[in-house]
Amino acid sequence: ILGEHLRICPQGYTCCTSEMEENFANKSRSEFEAMMKEAGRSVQATLTAQHRSFDSYFQDLLNKSEKALYDAFPSMYGELYTQNVKVFKDLYSELRRYYRSSNINLEEALNEFWTRLLERLFKLLNPQYHITDEYLDCMVKHAEQHRPFGEVPRDLKVKATRAFIAARSYAQGFLVGSDVVKKVSQVSLSHECTRAIMKLMYCPHCRGMSSVKPCNNYCLNVVKGCLANQADLNTEWKYLMDSLIGVADRIDGAYNVDTVIGTIHMRISEAISNLQENKDSITAKVFQGCGNPKISTKGSSSEDKKRRGKVTLEAKSSAQALKMLVLDAKGNLTALKTYWITLPSSLCSKKVMASSVSDDKCWNGMTKGSYLPEVMGDGLANQINNPEVEVDITKPDMTIRQQIMQLKIMTNRLGNANIGNDVDFQDTSDDMSGSGSGDSCPDDVCGKRLSKSPSTRQPETHAIPKQSGHGVNGASSRSLPSASLLLLSVAVIATQHLRR
Repeated sequence: ILGEHLRICPQGYTCCTSEMEENFANKSRSEFEAMMKEAGRSVQATLTAQHRSFDSYFQDLLNKSEKALYDAFPSMYGELYTQNVKVFKDLYSELRRYYRSSNINLEEALNEFWTRLLERLFKLLNPQYHITDEYLDCMVKHAEQHRPFGEVPRDLKVKATRAFIAARSYAQGFLVGSDVVKKVSQVSLSHECTRAIMKLMYCPHCRGMSSVKPCNNYCLNVVKGCLANQADLNTEWKYLMDSLIGVADRIDGAYNVDTVIGTIHMRISEAISNLQENKDSITAKVFQGCGNPKISTKGSSSEDKKRRGKVTLEAKSSAQALKMLVLDAKGNLTALKTYWITLPSSLCSKKVMASSVSDDKCWNGMTKGSYLPEVMGDGLANQINNPEVEVDITKPDMTIRQQIMQLKIMTNRLGNANIGNDVDFQDTSDDMSGSGSGDSCPDDVCGKRLSKSPSTRQPETHAIPKQSGHGVNGASSRSLPSASLLLLSVAVIATQHLRR
């Protein structure tokens, strides 16, 4: 029949009624969105699997260290352990809370552990004296110069904080990446894109050419136009993948979690041994600085406070398992680097089933033949002359811009983790929006802008999605009004100008 009623397909002779064309348009829209979600789910599955593997490995390391402590310490230290079980339990509880991204200061938690342990052990090692809380306060003030636990607290603080900072940032990086893919894959197609997809996939049916495949370059122009905003994720996405690879090298290298986390119980034992062996000299120094405490009326306990025999503490290394985890992760992360800019060609070849590049008898949008227009570049700015999709390059998708900002924030956090600096995050995602991919940098460059010494101050605070269990509740999909965004952008630019 004559196709004068057609609104999307070429208006020559057609096999489609107006209703059929509308049905095809709806069908093409739902099918393309399903393709996007399916491609996204594959990436999500890869990232969440990597998170699950590392998380399981790390938690197991911590559990084994704690169990080794509980198994060996009662026979090694007697009352020194049994009367202070809660101090040790609290330490491992704090370490787990920190790893799960609770808003606690890890260095303060470790300092608190050594302080509480020293107070308890000093009283147990000197039962003949009546030691008050005020006296303990004085002792703690002088503890740094006496070094009752030797070099263990200082050494463990440096190594453990770096290992934990790297581990939790690394684990969260996978979750944030997965969450970004999920949110971006749910972005709806524009009206113009729906028309272009319909013309690409189903207009051949209306022309009686259902067996003719779309031209490859034609398909690429349509999909690049439809996914122009998604392609703008590429720069920040690549930086995130590179940053995760960088921290993975640290986890299996300078901040080796197997060596540090798996031996926490051994370092604690070493510290207690140092206190016992130097008890007399340390006690004398405390008495000199804080005065002699009163003799206790209770007298000495008959319990042997010293180590009972030789119990060998061992760390069961899982270094090979860690190497395999890191190697697998790096391979997957490298493969995902170009996901957003290779997505159009992947969809065209695997889902739309476009013809080969050299085919000159393919569907070109009008008839069976060759496709002459050049293929557009990637990203929103390159779509200004797209012959197949009308794209307003002045109106970026706000949901995707927010996800670009999430990638920037997470990359910055990994850059900090790479040099041993901590960053805490508050959930202020509703207030965030991005206005473009902007400037960013890989972890090795970002790191150079920051202090090279381990953090001994309160962590910096940035916004990031909440992490609960194995999921991430990301930024709200609610968009800021464009006027507010403009004002925010102007304010940021002005601030940067003043800083210069």
